[in-house]
Amino acid sequence: MTLKGKTAVITGSNSGIGLGIATEMAIAGANIILNSFSDSQEDHDLAEKLAKEHGVEVRYIQADMSKGDQCRALIEQAGRCDILVNNAGIQHVAAIDEFPVEKWDAIIAINMNSAFHTTAAALPIMRKAGWGRVINIASAHGLRASPFKSAYVAAKHGLVGMTKVVALETARDPITANAICPGYVLTPLVEAQIPDTMKKYDMDRETVIRDVLLERQPSKEFATTEQLGGVVQFLCSSAADQITGTTISVDGGWTAM
Repeated sequence: MTLKGKTAVITGSNSGIGLGIATEMAIAGANIILNSFSDSQEDHDLAEKLAKEHGVEVRYIQADMSKGDQCRALIEQAGRCDILVNNAGIQHVAAIDEFPVEKWDAIIAINMNSAFHTTAAALPIMRKAGWGRVINIASAHGLRASPFKSAYVAAKHGLVGMTKVVALETARDPITANAICPGYVLTPLVEAQIPDTMKKYDMDRETVIRDVLLERQPSKEFATTEQLGGVVQFLCSSAADQITGTTISVDGGWTAM
């Protein structure tokens, strides 16, 4: 398939899942808007590198996804938004009675509220263009709960619910809205956690991955950013024209249990 001529705006896309999706979309020919809050030289260099490697237009736009006005400004500055991938997210782990209020507020703002603001700004652009895709990167935690992750679980459940509402509101438009629910994905952030976890449990790498990190993932294999990018590509294809308002789990069987 080709996405030549389409523009994909991907929030939180200077590393990890977001960058993996951006790369796969660029391979498919889409022009890319990269985003993060950092606005470093490395961010701009990354955009230039992605453009040269795949022969597409790539821009980096700084926006803090915890701030609604900046979320909307990201879409406005992009100018075009055929594909919106709401990927930005953060995590904090604590018992609910000890959960820092500022962490709760930040997680809800970045993981859920940002998608409301970007989607609200993008839908008029998509309607005018006559085509659009809203793809929210939720989580297995958008379908299941875990202890000590109250804000994250609440935000991801909310994101799944909002996806359904957007799908219903755009059902008569050539626009779809879906959520992808990954389990554990091998990103640089997860990779960096493995050595400390090995020390903590006095286990080798393979055992830590199988019995600790992937305890809930029946396949005992990480999902990859390339796989998630492939699912995004599929949702942008004509084969997915009638797929809207649903979740696609990429979790090695986690939510089948």
